[in-house]
Amino acid sequence: RMSNSAMVMAAGLGTRMRPLTDDRPKPLVMVDGKPLIQFTLDKLREAGVGRIVVNVHYLPEMMEEYLTSDASDFDLHISDETELLLETGGGLIKAQSHLREDPFFCVNSDNIWTDDSTPSLAKMGGMWDGDQMDALLLLVPRDRAHNHRGAGDFSLDEAGRLERRGDADSAPFVYSGIQLLSHRLLRDPPEGPFSTNILWDRALQEGRLFGLVHDGDWFDIGHPEAIIPTEERLNASALANG
Repeated sequence: RMSNSAMVMAAGLGTRMRPLTDDRPKPLVMVDGKPLIQFTLDKLREAGVGRIVVNVHYLPEMMEEYLTSDASDFDLHISDETELLLETGGGLIKAQSHLREDPFFCVNSDNIWTDDSTPSLAKMGGMWDGDQMDALLLLVPRDRAHNHRGAGDFSLDEAGRLERRGDADSAPFVYSGIQLLSHRLLRDPPEGPFSTNILWDRALQEGRLFGLVHDGDWFDIGHPEAIIPTEERLNASALANG
């Protein structure tokens, strides 16, 4: 079933995106004529998500000003991390009270993805099984993880359960920054800042961490050099599909 709530991770410092982030938070860096976060908001809107929680830390006033103008059709909640950056896991815990639905989406604000005919978020909603899953991660085959410099994060078994790369040289799939989560994943969290990896590891041990393979393109906008090739590819595919 489709979830109507999403957490948008937008609190990072964007240090690898300097100098573009000297005067703006990373989610407001322009790509193909619009701020990075707008790609994520457009996908959430298209999927029928109505309530979003966005965490902010660096230059929070700029983020809030942008969101209150361009995300005004959402039921918008700002999770303020200006005093302490809580990382991905801590950020989820702080925002949890605004995320009433189960499951809910959690999406990074620095990735761009294209869908085939069915939106990925809808596919994730259709695959969700709360009896078996604490988390469903959207994964990208490495050859479609554009601009990404890593060796892959996960492999999948036949049932769709995830296994980490571990000591292997590489793994076939990259984590997209897009996930569908149960509140069960967030139980008994550590205090303060921590990575979602801690929660994933527990779900892995319990056999409750699943993956879905994305069938479109995905762009990692982690450094300034990623922007031009991404724009070229987005425009080329827009022309092809136009």
